[in-house]
Amino acid sequence: MPRLREIPRAEVTDEKILFFYDRLFGADKDPAVDHGTIHATPGDWWTVFAQSPDVFRHAVRGFALYRNADLDPLLRELGQARAGYARGSQFVFSQHCKQMRSLGMTEEKISALPHWQISDLFTDIERAVLAYTDGLVYDGGRVPDEVFAVLKAHLSDKQIMELTYITCMYDMHATICRALKLEFDDRPELIEEVRIPEGVVVADLSADLAGE
Repeated sequence: MPRLREIPRAEVTDEKILFFYDRLFGADKDPAVDHGTIHATPGDWWTVFAQSPDVFRHAVRGFALYRNADLDPLLRELGQARAGYARGSQFVFSQHCKQMRSLGMTEEKISALPHWQISDLFTDIERAVLAYTDGLVYDGGRVPDEVFAVLKAHLSDKQIMELTYITCMYDMHATICRALKLEFDDRPELIEEVRIPEGVVVADLSADLAGE
């Protein structure tokens, strides 16, 4: 379950939040109790973000950016999905794989996204978008000039600005979902100590490995 309390319908006074509660869950449902959106997600992103109407409205305005963007939606979604994968957010990755599929991307390309570096399925601009996304997420914005040159050869400055902003926005959303255990990111920690069996005495590991 999420690390923050979900806000039930009865406590919501903000019209924008109520609009999305109705639109995504149904007017007869309390999404903090009766989970499940029309998009087959748990929906706790919405009920947790409702903790702060200002944050909720800011986030939703970010989604509305798509309407006036010049960037090819498939390139946008490619960056978002790869950002989710790179940040380790199962929710962001999953949602944008679905969106790429709805926009016509092939199953072969979607399946190759985790290992795009060795795939010959992607075009030059798609590979540049993926490399750029890895530079933004993995390397904190450290992007080689050679990668940027391919972006400049295919996209306008406005489109690159949109790609940069939207990809970084979804890096943020992926981070938030993991930190607050929202949606499909409500998962156990994968890394934990494997304890020795009871009764086994552990010697000085470093000494044993060094042959001392």
